Amino acid sequence: MQAISVSALTKTFGDRRALDNVSITVAPGEMVALIGASGSGKSTLLRHLSGFVAGDNGEVAVCGESVQCNGHIARNVRTVRSRIGFIFQQFNLVGRLTLLTNVLTGQLYRIPTHRSLLKLFTRKEREIGMQALAEVGMESYAFQRASTLSGGQQQRAAIARALVQGAKVILADEPIASLDPESSRKVMEILTRVNREHGCAVLVSLHQVDIALRYCPRVVAMRDGRVVFDGPAADLTQAFLQELYCCDPEAACASTLSGNPELVALPLAA
Repeated sequence: MQAISVSALTKTFGDRRALDNVSITVAPGEMVALIGASGSGKSTLLRHLSGFVAGDNGEVAVCGESVQCNGHIARNVRTVRSRIGFIFQQFNLVGRLTLLTNVLTGQLYRIPTHRSLLKLFTRKEREIGMQALAEVGMESYAFQRASTLSGGQQQRAAIARALVQGAKVILADEPIASLDPESSRKVMEILTRVNREHGCAVLVSLHQVDIALRYCPRVVAMRDGRVVFDGPAADLTQAFLQELYCCDPEAACASTLSGNPELVALPLAA
């Protein structure tokens, strides 16, 4: 059973094809980078995987359960979403709440409604939250308001929330785009450790190719809504990346590249 399975997924906004017959699979325990220039379809794909958006055609399944099929979101999508931890670029924490309370919201889907509305958590649930914060090195900030923390600290807390949730799949949409280099390194190292120690499948959208090469053994590249490369990170070449980022050449980070001089890839869109 695949952690993520996408088959012939298509989505059109107006006259623009945002996703064009996209098909990929991600196995349990894989860590995969999703790269491509702005507007290539990365974020749109991630939102379809979690069922936030319905495609026009195609199928999406997570952990063997349907998320959507041929333009219709599955009726039990909330249950499927409980297995998906979504890490947003802008953290999505409630600034006035403590860090621990924000992290504990990862358990809301499995606790009674009256307790969730009153933010009443058991001792065991709080222990799970503190353990998750410890895993990302943030336990000492547990009772500090989220709004007082740096972006990197908030992003680490967002990962802790996914751990509390018990996610089997983590989707991260450019999680380091607004972070400084040191904070970016910490976030990527934590995602790598979560992937390794918890066996979570991680699909992370990245604009920084050098980061993708450093942390992700496999890369999926998109352009104009299509998958144009899917394979080992070591197979990426400077020539391919320069073409992929034809409007954004600095993103290719050519000086970091290594590997085969020839690239075997799907044909790029015209």
